[in-house]
Amino acid sequence: MEGFNKKFKDFPDYILKITYQIWEEKDVESIMQYYAEGIPVRFPDGIIYGPETVVKATYATLKEFPDRQLLGEDVIWIGNDTEGYLSSHRILSRATHANNGVYGEATGKKLTYRVIADCACKNNQVYDEWLVRDQGSIIRQLNLDPKTYATQLIDHQGGLDNCPTPFNKNTDPDLKYTQIKLPDQNIGYEYADILKNIFSKNLDIIENCYDRAINQEQPGGFTGYGWQDVKTFWSSLLSAFPDASFKIEHVSFLNEPNEYAKAAVRWSLSGIHSGSGNFGEPSHADVYVMGISHAEFGPRGIKNEWVLFDETSIWKQILLKTG
Repeated sequence: MEGFNKKFKDFPDYILKITYQIWEEKDVESIMQYYAEGIPVRFPDGIIYGPETVVKATYATLKEFPDRQLLGEDVIWIGNDTEGYLSSHRILSRATHANNGVYGEATGKKLTYRVIADCACKNNQVYDEWLVRDQGSIIRQLNLDPKTYATQLIDHQGGLDNCPTPFNKNTDPDLKYTQIKLPDQNIGYEYADILKNIFSKNLDIIENCYDRAINQEQPGGFTGYGWQDVKTFWSSLLSAFPDASFKIEHVSFLNEPNEYAKAAVRWSLSGIHSGSGNFGEPSHADVYVMGISHAEFGPRGIKNEWVLFDETSIWKQILLKTG
């Protein structure tokens, strides 16, 4: 790879190794080397800039979870030396809540949760990032619920009038990276079309495009098995935001020998919380959902799917409306 250190044999190797170096070898200061000046890092609760801010956030997380392991389940990537590279890195994190921090007083509980990070890279540096962490899974393992945690987070951040506003449709994304041109026909576009149909309330597509034995990893640390669980999951989100606008933000895919065909789609859902469901009675809050999904396709359709969004961010937006 042109411009990258020769110790990295390919792009997934780069992503996996710098993640390990930063977090598990605790070489946090290497972020100053691997993250570009002024990099925007977007996540459901907002946006931060620059490697210095990323260093500070990383130290804070490691203080609360000093034994955190980041097991790289997959890196779905596209790119080339001319346009640069984009990875969608799915991580299974294991950590002990050993010290006080943003999740409250130390509980000593051992946690397992997922994160997906979309990183754009050139010349041995990450210069653009989107990150979604399964906060719902974390706080449930700490014996809280998403609404309670969102309430506590607002208080911790200075109250309704002073806490940071979550990432929303009016946030300037300050894009440094744009979609690399892909072939007209690919598994990434196929998955994006399936999601578009689901968010258009065409749930019949699930039986046509998902394997009957689908395994779906859902926000909150839940797992769904089979068509009915998948329908129930997507229906619960659609019922809360029946008129929201769904948008495909980014598509990538990977076809490798002896592997399932893989797709990664970053998407957003933006609109009014006007329906009942997992987020309570209608609050009429204007809500933005930042989502990233991965899928593996077998001979009978989607065999495995991972869907991530931050339930606590959704609750925070509702509470900022309702008080």
